[in-house]
Amino acid sequence: MKIAISCVITEETAGPALVARVAEALGFDGLFLPEHPVIPVVHRTRYPDPAGDGRIPEFYSHMPDPFVLLAMAAQATTRFKVATAICLVPERNPILLAKEAATLDHFSGGRLLFGIGAGWLAEESEIMGANFRRRWAMTREYVRAMKELWTKPQAAFEGEFVRFPAVRSYPKPRQKPHPPIHIGSNVFGPSCERALKNVMAIGDGWMPYGISPERLTRELVILKRLCDEAGRDFSGIEITVYPPPNQLSKCGGDHERMIEKYRAAGAHRIVLGPATLEPGKVEQALEALAHKVLT
Repeated sequence: MKIAISCVITEETAGPALVARVAEALGFDGLFLPEHPVIPVVHRTRYPDPAGDGRIPEFYSHMPDPFVLLAMAAQATTRFKVATAICLVPERNPILLAKEAATLDHFSGGRLLFGIGAGWLAEESEIMGANFRRRWAMTREYVRAMKELWTKPQAAFEGEFVRFPAVRSYPKPRQKPHPPIHIGSNVFGPSCERALKNVMAIGDGWMPYGISPERLTRELVILKRLCDEAGRDFSGIEITVYPPPNQLSKCGGDHERMIEKYRAAGAHRIVLGPATLEPGKVEQALEALAHKVLT
């Protein structure tokens, strides 16, 4: 089981180079960073936490651009994966996004894991120019256009949301045919089948947030069926999980037991966070987490 680090780096926390350098030295698999370019001051969309009051936490307004942070993390490390978790694809220009992802993957030596999503905050999507109701249709088309740019010396695309004549765009990604694309999704609804169908359509992996080992087992039965129907190799799809906040307590505070449950359920990677990112304390926090999960 691969163990990666996820955190929200802001102007007040330790920086990405320090976090990545320490985490790599300790044996963690990679650094996974989220994205929200803006948070509307007034919003009708509730924050998707069933136990919360619907208000969006303040730190969401302080997320830097993930590609800049991940480039800094890649420069400070040698084998450490750098991952978007997730990049809000329909809120970006797909040609520029293809360039950013390819540049990061090329100059990091092929270490980008491209976690993607379509967003949950309608007002943010609208501000950024996305059609919120059709955000996944946009995402699928944008990814297909990016794959053309990544894999062809001269790429053209004609779609509903994006179109361009033959163009040349370099560098190409170091990973071939392109960085692995993991479909991010939350599991608040009764079924993850829509997300799993997106994995089948455009993805190389699945990255569910807040999923229990029991739920993961059930969902992977569906994913295997979809793979069989599509003629895809189920074993070639990588599963990266974010446990729900209460999962560790359900395992009696035993990290090893929790990790084993996810391994048995079919996960290949689990993403965890250090207790703090406070400057001067993050090194000890990462060491403490490593002692619990990597020894």
